[in-house]
Amino acid sequence: MTEQIPTGHILVVDDEPSMRTTLSILLKREGYQVSQAGDGTEALKMLERGQYDMVLTDLKMEGVDGMELLRQVKAADPQTEILIFTAYGTVTSAVEAMKLGAYDYIGKPFDEEELLLKVSRALERKSLVKEVKDLRAELKGQRWMGEIIGTSKEMKEVLTKVNQVAPTEATVLIEGESGTGKELIARAIHQGSPRRERPFIPINCSSFPETLLESELFGYEQGAFTGADKGRKGLFEAAHQGTLFLDEIGDMPRSLQGKLLRALQEGEVRRLGSTNPIKVQVRIVTATNQQIEVLVAQGILRDDLFYRLNVVRIPIPPLRERRDDIVPLAHHFLEIYRKRAQREITGFAPEAIQAMLNHLWPGNVRELENAVERGVILARSPFITKQDLSLGLPLPEGRSGGKGTLKELQRHHILSALERHGGNQAKAARELGIGRNTLWRRLKEYGLLP
Repeated sequence: MTEQIPTGHILVVDDEPSMRTTLSILLKREGYQVSQAGDGTEALKMLERGQYDMVLTDLKMEGVDGMELLRQVKAADPQTEILIFTAYGTVTSAVEAMKLGAYDYIGKPFDEEELLLKVSRALERKSLVKEVKDLRAELKGQRWMGEIIGTSKEMKEVLTKVNQVAPTEATVLIEGESGTGKELIARAIHQGSPRRERPFIPINCSSFPETLLESELFGYEQGAFTGADKGRKGLFEAAHQGTLFLDEIGDMPRSLQGKLLRALQEGEVRRLGSTNPIKVQVRIVTATNQQIEVLVAQGILRDDLFYRLNVVRIPIPPLRERRDDIVPLAHHFLEIYRKRAQREITGFAPEAIQAMLNHLWPGNVRELENAVERGVILARSPFITKQDLSLGLPLPEGRSGGKGTLKELQRHHILSALERHGGNQAKAARELGIGRNTLWRRLKEYGLLP
C-alpha cells in the first residue's frame, strides 16, 4: 500500500527565526511546501502575492499580531486554515481566535506529533470543504440543465456549447425550428451564468404589433400616447443585470432594430415620450426559426444588428434529426402529465413507440409534448396506444421517408394544428408556439388563405 503524501502550502509566521526554522524543517520533512514570514506585516504582503492552504502564526508579535492577521486572512479567504501558537497564559486569547475562525491552537513549547496531527486534520478539513463546494456546484449545474432532455449525439453537442457559453457575457443567437426548445436553451444559459439570481425575461417579437413592441421593450412615460395614464418600465429596465430573451428576432420590425442596436451598443434606453437615457446592463439572447442570413440578404434584418447578435451561435437540430431523443422525451412528458391528470398510466404500447419513431415531428418537441398530453387524456388502459397519440394528418404522399422539404413539413404541421382546432387560428398559433401574425404570413406564403 502506497503511503499518501501530504499536500498543501503552509505559511509559517513567527518573529523568532529559530522557531520558524524548526517548524519549516519539521513540516518539509512531512512533505509539505513551506514559506516563512518574520511578522504579520510581511505575512500579509506574501498572502497578497500568492495563495496558501494554511497559516501557522504566533499570537504575540509586534505590529500586526496573530489576532489581526487572522482577521485579515479570513476576510480575504475564509477557506484558508489558521493554527495559532500560544505561550503560557494566553489561552483565553487563543479561544477568542478560534471564535474568529482559527482551526485550533497549540501551546509553546509544542509537541511534534500533536502539531503534525492538527496540521493534517486542518488541511483535510479544507480539502473536504472544497469537495463539498465543488459537488454543490456540480449539482447546481445538473439542476440548471436538468429540464433539457437529450441523449443523442446532436443534443449533447448543443449542451456542451451551452455549458461553455453560459458563464460568459457573450450575446447568443439560438437557431431552430418552432418547437425545438429555444427558450429552454436560453433559460439554461441564464441559469448557468453569474446572472442566475437576476431576472430572465422572454418576449416573442412576432406576438406584438410594432408600436406595442416598442413600448414593451423600452417603456413609456405618462402621457406618451393616448391611454398612457402613468409611466411604465420597459423589459430592458426590468431585466437589468439579468437576461432578456428576444424570441423570433427576425420578426422585429426594421424600424425598431436601430433602437435595439443602440441599446446594445450604448447600454442605455429611452422610454417613449422621454429624452432622458436610462442605463441598463442586460445580457441579450436571441432566437429565430428562420434562416437568418436570408433575412439579412433580403434587408429584413439589419446587417449591423446581425453582426452584433451573432457572437455565439447555437443551432438546435429538429427532432427528426435526433431520433434517439424521442423515446426519452416521451417518457419525460408522460411522467409530467400523468401526475398532473392523476392517472395510472405506466407507459406506451409498442405500436405507439413505433409510431412516434416513424413520425417526422414537423412541430418538434412541442408537438411531441402535445401528443403525449393528449395520449394521457384519451388513454383507456394503463398503456398509451397509437390511436391515443392522434398524430394528425398523414404525411404528404411519397414523403413518409422523411425527405420532405422543410416548407412541406411546416405546411403539413400547420394544417394538422388547424384541423385539431377546427380552423381557429389563435389556438393553432398557440399550439405551434408562434404569433398570430407569423401564422398569418405562413398561411399566405403557403397559399392557405381564402
